[in-house]
Amino acid sequence: MEIRRCSVSLPSGTSAPGGETNAYVLGRDPAALVDPAERSDALDRLVADARIEHVVVTHAHPDHVGAVAAYAAETNATVWARAGRTDRFRAATGVEPDRELRAGTIIELEREEDGDERAGSADERIRVLDAPGHAPDHVALEAGRDGPICCGDCAVRDGSVAVTAPEGDMRAYLTTLRRLRAIDPPRLYPGHGPPIDAPRETLERLLDHRRQRERRILEAVAGGAGTLEQILDAAYDKDLTGVRDLAKATVVAHLEKLAVEDRLEWDGERALV
Repeated sequence: MEIRRCSVSLPSGTSAPGGETNAYVLGRDPAALVDPAERSDALDRLVADARIEHVVVTHAHPDHVGAVAAYAAETNATVWARAGRTDRFRAATGVEPDRELRAGTIIELEREEDGDERAGSADERIRVLDAPGHAPDHVALEAGRDGPICCGDCAVRDGSVAVTAPEGDMRAYLTTLRRLRAIDPPRLYPGHGPPIDAPRETLERLLDHRRQRERRILEAVAGGAGTLEQILDAAYDKDLTGVRDLAKATVVAHLEKLAVEDRLEWDGERALV
């Protein structure tokens, strides 16, 4: 399946790595528009060069949905939202979804003309994969059978993904990374940054990053750090200027995971081992 990527600059004040989000067009005739974060001339050209019949988002964070309404109206495409999360989608986009998707949903990209040789082809469809953690409504989109995956904010080629409380779920996120690793796709197309040509290596790196952060948090608590600020200062050995609140919310997500696993106690204010 043809996959075309367009990096869209976001308005000032919209939180996203590098201030940009990747939008994708999967297929051509027909095609699906994925994560239209903001309208741009470059994305307009991609949309004009395809017959967009579906608009899909990996999750309804503001840096992924800013132009859903504009492109849905322009293309008259079917708008999809995560089942059970339509209120969240509607609030984020201002759009009433036409259909709901869930893990296992197949979005067909085949022509329906009589005699079309592509009819029934698994290479011309999108399969929805459950991928929560970064956000509760997060999905990933497999382009064709055993094809590349648009993974949204599950992974990035460089750096790490924010998984922040109260919305982020660290246990779910690690499960998502392991699920993607088990699938072992040929390529990952992330929501931010360049395509990931070595998915297994990148997923292992992200899992290891979380294991190391978790170990440092456990060591901090065992060493007497109890409050969130104390744990934060002990668990990070870098300057957190400008990202302290983000790091703090990440530590809370780790603490919540560790508490569920009975590896420490966390009451929302203090931690004990």
